[in-house]
Amino acid sequence: MSTEVAGRAAADRWVLVPIKAFAAAKQRLEHVLDEAERTALVRRMAKHVLRAASPLPVCVACDDHDVADFAEAHGALVCWTPGLGLNGAVEAGVASLADRGAAYVTVVHGDLPTASGIGALEHFDGVTIAPDRHRTGTNLLRVPTESGFTMRFGRDSLRAHQDECERRGLASWILERDDLAFDVDEPEDLARLPERHRGTP
Repeated sequence: MSTEVAGRAAADRWVLVPIKAFAAAKQRLEHVLDEAERTALVRRMAKHVLRAASPLPVCVACDDHDVADFAEAHGALVCWTPGLGLNGAVEAGVASLADRGAAYVTVVHGDLPTASGIGALEHFDGVTIAPDRHRTGTNLLRVPTESGFTMRFGRDSLRAHQDECERRGLASWILERDDLAFDVDEPEDLARLPERHRGTP
């Protein structure tokens, strides 16, 4: 699997979307959706996020061939990151885009069905962090690539990313937006989806 889509023009700002294998995603929904339904939901949400990244170029970090094919079919670059885990895959993706000339990379999860304007966020010279609605997780993280930022996705990642900013002397901006705060992880999230977004495109 090639790590890049040939012919992609250099850009100084990119959006990076880490996507795990569709069939392995959203296991916490297995009591309300079967595997085919979960896969379809994950693909729809990821497609929505890729579209919301416009007009910036998009890279998908993955280790699954179906995801890579999906990414390429939707015009995204593929960064092949087998066995690295989420944080390792994101760091590898940011490093790859930095090599292509990216000065800033916006890392955004693929399970934000109401996200909008990802590719048109107001610029901030430091680190931009959009938390989830519980204000514990990180749904979007924009970093300057030259900072050597260490990714801290996982439990209490909002606090961990703020601590990383402090450790590196980077200013941070907490971006509070409902459309970026709503993700789908639990059955109750799925139940709220129709009221938040009438039909994920």
